[in-house]
Amino acid sequence: MELDHFAIAANTLAEATAHVEEALGVPMQPGGEHAVFGTHNRLLGLADGLYLEAIAIDPEATPQRQPRWFDLDRFAGAARITNWICRSSDLDSTLAALPVDAGAPVSLTRGDLSWQMAVPKSGILPYDNIFPALIQWQGPHPAPRLTQQGCSLRRLVVSHPEAQALAELLPLDDARVVFEPGPAALRAEIDTPHGLRHLS
Repeated sequence: MELDHFAIAANTLAEATAHVEEALGVPMQPGGEHAVFGTHNRLLGLADGLYLEAIAIDPEATPQRQPRWFDLDRFAGAARITNWICRSSDLDSTLAALPVDAGAPVSLTRGDLSWQMAVPKSGILPYDNIFPALIQWQGPHPAPRLTQQGCSLRRLVVSHPEAQALAELLPLDDARVVFEPGPAALRAEIDTPHGLRHLS
């Protein structure tokens, strides 16, 4: 399991995009539409093959499947980091080895990109949505296509009342991902051309 990217959700894509751009001081790039879940996104490339996405329900799309991924049907409030996504080279085996229900693989596409994402039937991931969404890419990865804006992830802080138990469940070895006890939330520390910025 490896850290792949993280997602900032909002009531609209414009709100999610503005939240990222105002916090980091750099522009996001166009993404596209996800027909299965009726969502759309914009992207920001980070160093070391990582990226972040702003995502929201597309008001002009009819989802082919509900509940939507990332628990977006129940989203309310201000734009914020709602999910982090880890990739696996064998999604079925990774899911089978976990002691919690992290969802079942759903085949997805965006343009010429294709992947499988584990999505729970309820759309709600374990540990109050703080458990990582799991992905397996089936072809090119989007990160190399993104224009670098001089940003790199210093830390992704995963906060939850049961943070230690969550950390022990995950076969993840990444010093950038830090687990801390506290209210269920995600926040990122990102080095930018303007210095260290915080995104939550």
